[in-house]
Amino acid sequence: MDSAGSLFTIALLIALSAFFSVAELSMASARRLRLRQLAEEGDVRAERVLQVQSQPGSYFTVVQIGQNMVAILGGVVGEDALSPYAVALLEQVLPARSAELAGFLLSFSIVTSLFILFADLLPKRLALTQPERLAMRLLTPMRWWMRLLAPVVWLFNGLADALMRLLGLPQQRDERITSADILALTEAGAEAGVLHVQEQEVIENIFELETRTVESAMTTRDRIVYLLQDEAEEIIRARIAAQPHSTYLVCDGHIDQVVGYVDAADLFARVLRKEPIALHGEAAKGLLKKVLMVPDRLTLSEVLTQFRQAHEDFAVIVNEYSLVVGVITLNDVMSTVMGSMVLTGDEEQIVRREDGSWLMDGLTPIGDVLRALHLDPAELPQRGQYDTLAGFLMVRLRRIPRRTDRADWNGYRFEVIDVDSTRIDQVLVTALGDDVVLPG
Repeated sequence: MDSAGSLFTIALLIALSAFFSVAELSMASARRLRLRQLAEEGDVRAERVLQVQSQPGSYFTVVQIGQNMVAILGGVVGEDALSPYAVALLEQVLPARSAELAGFLLSFSIVTSLFILFADLLPKRLALTQPERLAMRLLTPMRWWMRLLAPVVWLFNGLADALMRLLGLPQQRDERITSADILALTEAGAEAGVLHVQEQEVIENIFELETRTVESAMTTRDRIVYLLQDEAEEIIRARIAAQPHSTYLVCDGHIDQVVGYVDAADLFARVLRKEPIALHGEAAKGLLKKVLMVPDRLTLSEVLTQFRQAHEDFAVIVNEYSLVVGVITLNDVMSTVMGSMVLTGDEEQIVRREDGSWLMDGLTPIGDVLRALHLDPAELPQRGQYDTLAGFLMVRLRRIPRRTDRADWNGYRFEVIDVDSTRIDQVLVTALGDDVVLPG
């Protein structure tokens, strides 16, 4: 073969190698969700790419055969194409034998560099930027190659399948998409600017409904505003005026003896109609409603199911001893999902201070604490024994925390700075080693 023919052959082999590189990486990188969307929009090529991805053996066998054949031919042809020119050039400054060796090395380096740049790096970068479009475009010529090399493909596929079975390796790709996969995609989307950080937070909170218990979103026992069944109307009116809420628990004698609940709207309607407000006897009919009782170990997802089945949006949470530990509403659950998108400055449980420290409410869900500090939930000590920051401190200290008590964990210091009776109101969180001035 003359030099011009050899150069043309090298160019052809580089183009062929680039084709196989793009075909391989675009098929491997094409996103199934995007392809499925295109297929649903009527693109037949996307459906065919999905079929190949589900059974990719023959496709990638053809790619490997093609790339290896091109590599071998490129090595053989490359030496004949460039070596004579390189040797002739170097003979002007080197002895004949040295020029021959140097010319071979120079020719080899040039051909190898051309293959690396034009047959590998550039095609693969192109395939990574537009994988779905390129996979669909190259599928038809790849199917021609699959028919042409069918006998060789059958042989190598059979050998590869036998080796996979012998080694006990899976032969099908696991196409299941887990919650971790979705969260990783949303995190990448937030980093790329496609998703807002708040939108990413909402998606994370939706998945956490399966793990967060009701205690992480409830109104605790000490904050429940309730009415006693036998209280006088003047006392009921005064309490409602002093502590307005949409729903009030009604109890018989004490908070653990729940008899039902009343809506503020129904109370207001009675006031407008100038009817008496009574929570017992015949006067309570139509006003007092049966309350939904749920155990304290339910997850927020399970509470939503209970709300849907009972057609309610309010529930009382009780522990294993039938004592009331809190109340929860549908709005509480949805506020947990929406996170910082619905919280005002006064309601935020985590506040970042100017010095880099965090001021956190003791009732902050431990998941929100870990997210704010960018910590891995898998590293959490005694997981499952608590749901809030206060519970975390109780487990770490092995007692009821007092003001100025502190616990160090995973590079952070958690210091109690405000306690109301036995309830932890505020915790100051600082990175260990930081010089932080406590608020006065």
